[in-house]
Amino acid sequence: MRTLYRHGRIHSPTEPFATAMVVDGATIAWLGSADAGAQVDADVTVELEDALVTPAFVDAHVHMTATGLTLTGLDLSAARTLGEALDLVERASRAGRGRPVLGTGWDDSAWPEHRAPTATELDRAGYGGVVYLARSAGSYVPSAVVSSSLAAAVPDLLGMAGAGPDGLVSGDAHHAARAAAFSTLSSGQLRDVQRAALSRAGELGIGCVHEMAGPEVSSAEDLRSLLALAVAEATPQVFGYWGELNGVDTALELGAIGAGGDLCCDGWLGSHTAALREPYTDRPETSGQLRFSVDQLSEHLLRCAQVGLQAGFHAIGDAAIEQILDAVDLASHRVGRLAGAGHRVEHAEMVGDPSRFAAAGLTASVQPGFDAAWGGPLGMYAQRLGVGRASGLNRFAELAAAGVPLAFGSDSPVTPMNPWAAIRAAAYPSQPGAAVSPRSAFAAHTRGGWRAAGRAGEGVIATGATATFAVWQAGELAVDSPDQRVTRWSTDARSGVPGLPDLTPGHDLPICLRTVVAGRTVFQRELES
Repeated sequence: MRTLYRHGRIHSPTEPFATAMVVDGATIAWLGSADAGAQVDADVTVELEDALVTPAFVDAHVHMTATGLTLTGLDLSAARTLGEALDLVERASRAGRGRPVLGTGWDDSAWPEHRAPTATELDRAGYGGVVYLARSAGSYVPSAVVSSSLAAAVPDLLGMAGAGPDGLVSGDAHHAARAAAFSTLSSGQLRDVQRAALSRAGELGIGCVHEMAGPEVSSAEDLRSLLALAVAEATPQVFGYWGELNGVDTALELGAIGAGGDLCCDGWLGSHTAALREPYTDRPETSGQLRFSVDQLSEHLLRCAQVGLQAGFHAIGDAAIEQILDAVDLASHRVGRLAGAGHRVEHAEMVGDPSRFAAAGLTASVQPGFDAAWGGPLGMYAQRLGVGRASGLNRFAELAAAGVPLAFGSDSPVTPMNPWAAIRAAAYPSQPGAAVSPRSAFAAHTRGGWRAAGRAGEGVIATGATATFAVWQAGELAVDSPDQRVTRWSTDARSGVPGLPDLTPGHDLPICLRTVVAGRTVFQRELES
């Protein structure tokens, strides 16, 4: 089927003055003026009414089942007290008639009791059943509280790192409890949860997501279900990653494109487990922890290369990032060539030497929303590291200047999927010297995501390209220089590239009207004539 989209503002580097395009099947077949488009044969015509058309976004780091549970599960974010939260758990348990209660969003810092629910309280509210309640995704430490029956289903939970009193779990204990909780979902429930997350991505103009699966964060069945759903239904495209050391056989069996992603070389700054070269300012007795040796990481890189898979590593602290670079050097020495090319580091918040990172050939898969949530002189990063060291985190401009390929994501549900907000966060970060231009940030959230998945060349609107794009109610457009703002549509006179929406703080973000993935509409509001 041939579809003509006309009377829009089309963000195309090859046809910067285009106001119309034709999509034939999964391909962009033609770009040009709306007047010329009137002479084009098409089965369907879509009137864009001056809307902006851009490549669809790529969210390069997500957890879709956990995201779906925040959308469809028990939402505790509105609970104003501990008692209200427990009442909501009891109601959900009664309504579910014994089915597991999976909830999220509680924040005891805002409650007058200033404490988490206990396992005993969950046992009462849940009538002795399985209850898993994840703390608010915006908290400093990924954690949850679990009922006694769920804790009993996890062998040696109390002996794991992060197992606290009265059902509170973080770290390794949280990984295990979360996996056990998710395993209670039936196949139909799992599909519904994942469908909700993919639908939300489509509503935000996201045409592709990189799912960070693994034995510590989800399960093989979880990833298998998500990949099958994306093939069977009109959803954003899904690239799967399996974060297990040397887990190449499992990754291949699942159809993942990488044996990595959330292969955690260290932990999180919020929990004082990100591995640092110098101790934490607020906990000088610790510098975090490394989970693997250089030799183990080097061997992982080589095994991935042997079977044609990407390797990927979760690394936040400077010690963890340096360890990965050492592993690349060791692997390169063993094979006599650069071993890091095409592989990726997730988060990469504390890169001490961007030039060495670039020379290793690695891609930095980063989350600008982290800086928006925890950056600045009063933020969590400054609390953990001091203002001086915290100012060295998330230095997007220095990475880009060194030649490090950037791909933007959200780590949803840790921070919400919201690509335009992420671009704003990268262009207007807590440290102005870390800023990249809106155009560069936009490229990192579109082409950069495709390139990070080994699909260089995707993520543009051009004749012959894959028809994966989004349509936006965007209002005024702007180019990178603040004094070159324009109304309606225009181009940056220096580059010929059309302007982007004005993303300076205080301006409304664009609203997605339609998302198309390989020619299939996965989300739309009223547009067709």
